[in-house]
Amino acid sequence: MLFLRSTVAAVLSASLIAIATPATAHTHAQPNHTDHNGHDSHNTATTPDTAEVAPEPTISIIPVADGVYMLVGEGGNIGLSVGEDGVLAIDSQFAPLTEKIQAAITTLSDQPIRFLLNTHWHFDHTGGNENFSNSGTVIVAHNNVRERMSRDQFIAGLGMDVPASTPAALPIVTFSEDISFHFNGETIHATHVNPAHTDGDSIVHFPTANVIHTGDIYFNGLYPFIDVSSGGGIDGMIAAVDRVLALADDETQIIPGHGALSNKAELEEYRGMLVTVRSRMQAAIETGASIDQILTMDLNTDYDATLGNGFLSPEQFTRILYADLTR
Repeated sequence: MLFLRSTVAAVLSASLIAIATPATAHTHAQPNHTDHNGHDSHNTATTPDTAEVAPEPTISIIPVADGVYMLVGEGGNIGLSVGEDGVLAIDSQFAPLTEKIQAAITTLSDQPIRFLLNTHWHFDHTGGNENFSNSGTVIVAHNNVRERMSRDQFIAGLGMDVPASTPAALPIVTFSEDISFHFNGETIHATHVNPAHTDGDSIVHFPTANVIHTGDIYFNGLYPFIDVSSGGGIDGMIAAVDRVLALADDETQIIPGHGALSNKAELEEYRGMLVTVRSRMQAAIETGASIDQILTMDLNTDYDATLGNGFLSPEQFTRILYADLTR
């Protein structure tokens, strides 16, 4: 059942949610009148011989530090702790990819996947939960992740209904502030941050390995999605980034929720962008301008070319900022 639900969700959101790193060129842009089927809209219907076929998704393994890896496929970046104690995974992407994800992990370890830690509730990070659970993995997340997954949700920024997850997909260990895993010679800290991308975000710190997984408070090279309907907001995004920066040094490897493996300097640039676009939007709102008027202002043209061609278009990002700052 979850496989079907996640497949439907993946199809509905492929142009928005399923993102790999820029290096692997798996950006999913929204279709328009001329490229919906890869042809001009006046062309005749494609035949099976000429229809475009989406490439089969692959799972790439990126070494991050000793015993720590990043898996890139479709959906949120997965973090891994691999060692004598087994495997701890951070996020699970979509259900149809579970076999490929598990196969990739077996190339790194013959030990079981003992824990799955969800950074937040969105289905591109939790879609494989039921499959992992059925394989004996213990799922862990913040209280709000279980709460949101337990009931139907509506993501207003995407205009998307998301059905409640099955019981097997739900986290069975939850926490309110933080939790630690004494695992593979490392003390791995998961810390809940105040509402940012959603109201259930956690950052995951590997202090010995000097690695941080940010979940979706950080979209590297893309405009970030702020799920206002799930309690998120740009003020919280900036505050959460500050929490990460306080933990990082110049050698820290940072696994973003989406985008390429990163570092402190790039995260500082991302924070600067968030502060700048917030200031610009707030100033525009204070003039009394409507959202339609603000859209004509092209507030962020200096960022649009580099950040507006992937997950969110400049217009979508502007509308989300406006909705957040006019609540």
